[in-house]
Amino acid sequence: MWMRLTLLPLVLATAGCGALSALDDAARPLEIYELRTPGIETTARRRNVELVVEEPIASGALSTERIMVRPARLQAQYLPDVRWADPAPVMLRTLLLRSLAETGAFTSVGRQPLASVGDYALLGELTDFQAEPVAGSEAAEVRVRLMLRLVRERDASVVASRTFDAVEQSADTGPDSLVAAFDRATAALIAEVLPWVIAET
Repeated sequence: MWMRLTLLPLVLATAGCGALSALDDAARPLEIYELRTPGIETTARRRNVELVVEEPIASGALSTERIMVRPARLQAQYLPDVRWADPAPVMLRTLLLRSLAETGAFTSVGRQPLASVGDYALLGELTDFQAEPVAGSEAAEVRVRLMLRLVRERDASVVASRTFDAVEQSADTGPDSLVAAFDRATAALIAEVLPWVIAET
């Protein structure tokens, strides 16, 4: 009985330490990152065209606020203690919406049509949005790949489709370096998307 009673406080103390450790982990603040709207200048004239931008579909591994690193093609890991402000597909849609609206080429750019149906819808699939370590180096490559389709709303026909890729180097796999590379890659990709969408609508 004496041994049982003396062991009990030890067990409780150990459990208490585990609970305190869990509370400390939960209380540790997360670093939140977001990407900037590129601010790309265009000379497109305004047309009477209403454009709806849908949220790109993506795999479960990409549909998250966590920043992905792929050490191997079939392996996904995430940086600890850091997050995107929104899941990657949501963040990319917001950047596309703002950038397309800032071109001034459309009567309206939105998540939903102003009337019952818009003129065109931009649909996409985000297939890459991750950092990939460079073998034998501390550097990494950030890769963004987006497959887009322009659909004419009145007859649901695909008028154009294209895949956009952007790759940028990061000096290391630290959050600040990686996010800066994500920012450059996303800006480069959007710079290619804008004239394509304008030309095809």
